[in-house]
Amino acid sequence: MDVSAPPAGTPASFVSPGMIAPEPAPISTRGPIAWSRAHLFGSPFQIILTLFGLAVIYVVVPPVLRFFIFDAVFTGTGRNACLPEVIGRPVGACWPFIGAKFNQIVYGFYPEAERWRVNLVYLIGVVLLAPLMIQKVPYKRLNALLFFGAYPVAAYVLLTGGNLQLRGFLLSWVGLGPLVTTIGQAIGFSTGFWPDYVISALLVAAIAAAAAPVFAGSRKGAAKTALGAFVILGVVLAAVDINFGLPWVETRVWGGMLVTLVIAVTGIVASLPLGILLALGRRSQMPLVRIASTLFIEFWRGVPLITVLFFATYMLPLFLPGRFTIDGLLRALVGVALFASAYMAEVVRGGLQAIPKGQYEGAQALGLPGGLMMRLVVLPQALKLVIPGIVNNFIGLFKDTTLVLIVSIFDLLGVLRAAFTDPAWATPTTVVTGFGFAGLFYFVFCFGMSRYSMALEKRLDRNRRH
Repeated sequence: MDVSAPPAGTPASFVSPGMIAPEPAPISTRGPIAWSRAHLFGSPFQIILTLFGLAVIYVVVPPVLRFFIFDAVFTGTGRNACLPEVIGRPVGACWPFIGAKFNQIVYGFYPEAERWRVNLVYLIGVVLLAPLMIQKVPYKRLNALLFFGAYPVAAYVLLTGGNLQLRGFLLSWVGLGPLVTTIGQAIGFSTGFWPDYVISALLVAAIAAAAAPVFAGSRKGAAKTALGAFVILGVVLAAVDINFGLPWVETRVWGGMLVTLVIAVTGIVASLPLGILLALGRRSQMPLVRIASTLFIEFWRGVPLITVLFFATYMLPLFLPGRFTIDGLLRALVGVALFASAYMAEVVRGGLQAIPKGQYEGAQALGLPGGLMMRLVVLPQALKLVIPGIVNNFIGLFKDTTLVLIVSIFDLLGVLRAAFTDPAWATPTTVVTGFGFAGLFYFVFCFGMSRYSMALEKRLDRNRRH
């Protein structure tokens, strides 16, 4: 029997007369070769772009490495260590300059004996922030309460000394000084009847009262209890001049990384909640709230940040009463926070507009009131959608802190510029070294925020996972 013959009734054109030749092995879709074929050499246009990128890397990277590493000077005690005519070779970065000015770069002109307070603020901030950023760490609510509630107060007390003197300043300005003094004398505040540790115990009790509902899991009562505790805390602070035993350090001697981080962190932390409120206000059905929010956003978005800083620093004191003054750094902080919140509001509003109408209808079908619908259904989805825009604003704000140098607040770049004037380190490469160090500092923080936002997007993008 002929096995090659087709079965009866089968057209001969549909049957191969012989065995089919084996096909080549499939192209690998994994590994560096497959990745290069798909992303670098997949088409003639990709090949051209790859070659152009390699040419740019060849032109830029070797000189940078040569200046900052291979030809750099790493040891020395003065400008002679970084002069080519002294050491007899080409000189790149003068890293001994950074080492000699490092304390000034980190602390500015903060008193040397009190710099442990700055270090403690840095340490507490890292210890509280790291668990917030790691998903698997428990007690997120307690951690957030400590970071956003207790940490700013502790940082203020440590950095400034914490002696508010509200009774003698603020209340006397509003004309209630004699009344509060009389009441204080009647209950023993002014005569030293209540020692400092009693006042400290009252403050701890107020904070514990605010935190108790959070620990117990009662979200509804947490806000009311916290508000009442802070009102009581404000009355205590207004009636008593608390002395924490720390020397007062004026903000005008702050500088360097300290000022940069204080302005950036304050602006970032304050701009997000304010931006959310402004975005909700702009979409509100109440005309007064909507118009006020719109005017606020458009005003701050229409004014350059440098103008805001100039107004807050030089013009605002002209409108204040004679004896009433506001710290210069505080004015800059408020201006930066309000400016950033206006931009943040538009980012959040874009996320709110991207939520489908069905989400609102579904929440209403469940019987959720407007506040819960927004807080539990709409707003979380909107914020997830605009994570890139939010982090982009954060990065821009972090870099915009350099503008405070215009109003004589010495941030990182301001301290570096002051250090450049030291004749003991006047070399041809000192300025480039300083700005290179500053660029590395900003790159590390900005790149870190960018990578964390990408990881957060990937973790929250559950609806697109396969």
